Amino acid sequence: MAGTDGRLRGMSDVEDGAPAVVLVGAQLGENVGAAARAMLNCGLGDLRLVAPRDGWPNPQARAAASGADAVLDAARLYDDLRSAVADLHHVYATTARPRDVAKPVLTPQEAAAAIRRASARGERTGLLFGRERIGLTNDELSLADAILTIPLNPGFSSLNLAQAVLLLAWEWRRAGSLPSPPRPSAAGAPPATRAQLLGFFDHLEGALEQTGFFKTRELRPSMVRNLRAIFHRANLSEREVRTLHGVVTALCGRRKDQLE
Repeated sequence: MAGTDGRLRGMSDVEDGAPAVVLVGAQLGENVGAAARAMLNCGLGDLRLVAPRDGWPNPQARAAASGADAVLDAARLYDDLRSAVADLHHVYATTARPRDVAKPVLTPQEAAAAIRRASARGERTGLLFGRERIGLTNDELSLADAILTIPLNPGFSSLNLAQAVLLLAWEWRRAGSLPSPPRPSAAGAPPATRAQLLGFFDHLEGALEQTGFFKTRELRPSMVRNLRAIFHRANLSEREVRTLHGVVTALCGRRKDQLE
């Protein structure tokens, strides 16, 4: 579709506070390029690639980007999802299938409004997309605050990767023209980044491992996901995460004293 103003092509029109687009295990370079094109259409420029199947850089991606080369040139490559979302405060994971992870489920409009509010507070957000064939695993979904589902025809709800990126990016852009007053964080303090939250999870889960909380190896993954979901829903601040670290440390120290 024609209509691009060549004088504006590049990253100059990327909007401050726009969400990062995180593609996990993208299978085809063409899909990455088309997603980059969709991003730049709507003023998004932060593309993060987690272990793309065919490696990176990919010449097929550039051909499919139709001029959105600036997004591809700025794309960052990660070996794992945890690293890709470490600096983000809020992550929304896209999936078309119901999962056994207890998380809020948002529509694209609801997510766009929430991202706009977070952006107004100076908080960083990300939209998480899975593999074209199998989507995201439950463990990957456990790193997100909420699940984002596009309410399409239930008899045929198949979208390719670029279509999904375009739809959500457009909702983000459209939400910018709607009134959406900023909301303060629940704790009145900066929210924890994903890295800070995951560091707490490591601390808590390591302590629980030592106490024998995880009864069997088979049950551990689902128990970990359920625990993480509880803290994700709490929308923890940096200060609250530090307090929880202290709680875990104190309890571990007390138990050690009791055993001696």
